[in-house]
Amino acid sequence: MADHPVDEKLPPLKMATTGLQHVAAMYAGVVAPPLIVGAAIGLSATELTFLTGACLFTAGLATFLQTLGIWKIGARLPFVNGVTFAGVAPMTAVVASTDDKSDALPVIFGAVIVAGLLGFVAAPFFSKAIRFFPPVVTGTVITLIGISLLPVAFGWAQGPSPTADGFGSATNLGLAAITLVIVLLLRRFTRGFVKQIAVLLGLIAGTLLAIPFGVTDFGPVADADVVGFPTPFHFGAPQFQIAAILSMCVVMVVSMTESTADMLALGEIVDRPAGEKTIAAGLRADTLGSALSPVFNGFMCSAFAQNIGLVAMTRIRSRYVVAVGGGFLVLMGLCPMAASLIAVVPRPVLGGAGVVLFGSVAASGIQTLVRASLDKDNNVLIVAVSLAVGIIPIAAPEFYHAFPENARIILDSGISTGCVAAVLLNLVFNHIGGRERQAEDVTHPMEAGGELTEANRAAVTP
Repeated sequence: MADHPVDEKLPPLKMATTGLQHVAAMYAGVVAPPLIVGAAIGLSATELTFLTGACLFTAGLATFLQTLGIWKIGARLPFVNGVTFAGVAPMTAVVASTDDKSDALPVIFGAVIVAGLLGFVAAPFFSKAIRFFPPVVTGTVITLIGISLLPVAFGWAQGPSPTADGFGSATNLGLAAITLVIVLLLRRFTRGFVKQIAVLLGLIAGTLLAIPFGVTDFGPVADADVVGFPTPFHFGAPQFQIAAILSMCVVMVVSMTESTADMLALGEIVDRPAGEKTIAAGLRADTLGSALSPVFNGFMCSAFAQNIGLVAMTRIRSRYVVAVGGGFLVLMGLCPMAASLIAVVPRPVLGGAGVVLFGSVAASGIQTLVRASLDKDNNVLIVAVSLAVGIIPIAAPEFYHAFPENARIILDSGISTGCVAAVLLNLVFNHIGGRERQAEDVTHPMEAGGELTEANRAAVTP
């Protein structure tokens, strides 16, 4: 019997190029947290480069755990793992509350180690929530993942940061638009292998086109060392402070919730639905990767949702392709010069490609919702309210400004709040009170429940 596409081993060249495409899609997301935290601490350029390389290295190790797996660890799905952005706010809070900034990273690393080990123990219990994720829930969450990621692409399209020169300029937006058009044209008019690496080719073309506009910076390549290794506990032995540990445990819960949703999403896309055992194994990989990451000076790791869009678009489902991408991440961590090559790609170019990648995730969610029996009033209301709750942090970023910082870690994640809302509403409408509630069909979500007659169907059918 032929291997499932997830377990397929592609030709070497195809594995390398498609694996590199995954790295290109997630690179900015991996390096952003160490850059933000390192800047808050006041690290020198050399130390900041070291911290960034360490996060790339540990992302590669975590990706190996997730894709290849050992024992009951690893979902063995095409998942890229990297630094979770959910930890940025509490980590910068730790930095602000630490008098001696040289102690900030050891305190953060100690908190991440404890949170990772506790998460590893909790993984099999957390995974039992799978039965509360029917298509109406998973479809909503997958859609929210895509919607939540799109603002990241829009931000990239404007430039490196709001304080950078030319942020939001016509040049930056034009480069993003050109990159998007190139990717679309390649997807429309090419076939086979070229079509599958359209995003990578678009990134290369966009980078070359950006050179005359002075947006492409080759400085990182010239300044980078050829070889470098993330020495264990380079910034000092881990320190264990209760407040920091509690805040990172909250981040771990958020990360595990999002990873569960990501695994469900990817399972649907690759046609290998993620069951309880798969989710437990995947969460073990996330949490163990997080616990090991600080040893090599990295932060908490989690599955990267943006790469789900790449799998959905290219239809290359092999986990070994992503494992090769993990190999590239490890090499980048060991060779700063190699890492700097990806850094050359201008943010606007990444933004143009990101529109396709992240939009594909949302489209996959809509495809799942098609199977969610939306002719039932219960399910329509679940989707409507959950999407609204999940979009709050995107549409109104300051909506929860009056809440405590620890609460905002959860509330400011639309994926987490939307996921929790969808699960709770599914329980209330489709489980509590008996099965008779599930049989109610209506013509409009705000109408009273009741079975549609043939006459009613004819009245509402165009």
